[in-house]
Amino acid sequence: MKITFTEAAQKYLAGLLKRQNVEGIGVRLFVTQPGTPYAETCLAYCKPGEEKEGDLLLELEYFNCHVEGVSEPFLEDAEVDFSEDKLGGQLTIKAPNAKLPKVNEDSPLDQKINYFLQTEINPGLASHGGMVSLVEVDEGFAVLQFGGGCQGCSAVDLTLKDGVEKTLVERIPELKGVRDVTDHTVTDNAYFK
Repeated sequence: MKITFTEAAQKYLAGLLKRQNVEGIGVRLFVTQPGTPYAETCLAYCKPGEEKEGDLLLELEYFNCHVEGVSEPFLEDAEVDFSEDKLGGQLTIKAPNAKLPKVNEDSPLDQKINYFLQTEINPGLASHGGMVSLVEVDEGFAVLQFGGGCQGCSAVDLTLKDGVEKTLVERIPELKGVRDVTDHTVTDNAYFK
């Protein structure tokens, strides 16, 4: 696991853990809503027996950290640090891959699709108040749902085929294509009516 707890963070957390008066207490690191724009990295106390199935053990110098298994790819290159200041200090967790994990050729298809939707497709759609998200992968096809200004937009077919599908298939050769499940009869926020 490529997760770093600085010496300052370990000492600070060890002090907090000691005050809990629980033998063998550690911490648990996880990401809520991983791989989405709403991802939050969380650190919680973890008493013996509170570990979850699938957790990975990260043995640190002062205590153990249980890393949620499904969060681990989103925690790659994460750093937990502590900085002292006039008010005592601040614990920070930097997890650059929480919202989007790094992808490579071996990454699951859904992670690859989400990565390119968030990094290449949605920034362009955002200029029209729109966005697209992955609903599921069905037999090699990305099933997508448009929202915001894209829902009900008269140009959505052009956006879907010439923009989204073209980009995704170029970036992900094993992807067969895309399908849209959006109800485009709802035109309340549509960019083009």
